[in-house]
Amino acid sequence: MSYTVQQAKTNFSRLIKEAQSGKEVIITRGKQPVAKIVPIASAAKKRIPGTLKGQIWSAPDAFDPLTDEELRELGFE
Repeated sequence: MSYTVQQAKTNFSRLIKEAQSGKEVIITRGKQPVAKIVPIASAAKKRIPGTLKGQIWSAPDAFDPLTDEELRELGFE
């Protein structure tokens, strides 16, 4: 929906509610669009420790020290 600057001033609270409900709110000066009101993305969901338990794994030797040959292959001499 498109509104002039004057309409936006008069109905600002209503325009905020429209944007929150997902509608696109455009503010125009004359016929030229100059601004858009959009909702801020909702906050990330709260993390819950342990929700991926059993879904992520690593090889038993994943954290073993690298051999001299492996270090050379990676450019460490």
